[in-house]
Amino acid sequence: MNAGPMFFRESPIVGDLCALGFSTCFALSLLRIFEETARRGVFEQKLNRKLVHITIGLAFMLCWPLFSSGSQGAFVAALVPGINVVKVFLIGLGIMKDEATVKSMSRFGDHRELLKGPLYYASTITLTGIIYWRTSPITIAAVCNLCAGDGFADIVGRRFGKRKLPYNRNKSFAGSLAMAIAGFTASLGFMYYFSVFGFVEKSLRMVVGFMVVSLVSALVESHPMSTKFDDNLTVPLASILLGTLVF
Repeated sequence: MNAGPMFFRESPIVGDLCALGFSTCFALSLLRIFEETARRGVFEQKLNRKLVHITIGLAFMLCWPLFSSGSQGAFVAALVPGINVVKVFLIGLGIMKDEATVKSMSRFGDHRELLKGPLYYASTITLTGIIYWRTSPITIAAVCNLCAGDGFADIVGRRFGKRKLPYNRNKSFAGSLAMAIAGFTASLGFMYYFSVFGFVEKSLRMVVGFMVVSLVSALVESHPMSTKFDDNLTVPLASILLGTLVF
């Protein structure tokens, strides 16, 4: 299925620009909500940050069917997280001031933290969208394990992770299991979602592939090297590299 833009099908560029406007407003609205919850202290700061981590990337992928197929739709869609890459980079350097963003995305309230995890996060979504777009299960696996998998690993691990892993006492069996389940479940959900529009063809092989990638991503996230290099970098890299082998 060579789907056109959902808006103005007779003019793909106008349709893509309309989709860009809608996606940008949708993403910014979600970010604004979490900035307010962070400012008002609705959630504990670490939980608020992980809710942002889980929600934004997956919500953005929900908007992908609005864009046209091919490189034009991919590049226009990538402007949404791409603009956020620039914003996070400027805030991280201290050139741009935005305390609400720093509070909602950082662990300790230091703007320089945005140059690591948040920057890797936004860059992953931007680049996978451009390179693989919505027709590849690699995109689904990378974004879902980064967003849902890694996010739930932290949330569940902090609350139920009393039993630690023997090779990393900072990680737990509960957190790693939650990551594998959440990443796999989200991947299946987007497989079915994109298959409705004809972007991917669901199959048992793809399901097994998602399961393998989610399990390995959970192992990578739990390894001490992910703490050293940041799991927002190691998890999507592992998903992409393994995805090229299993899909």
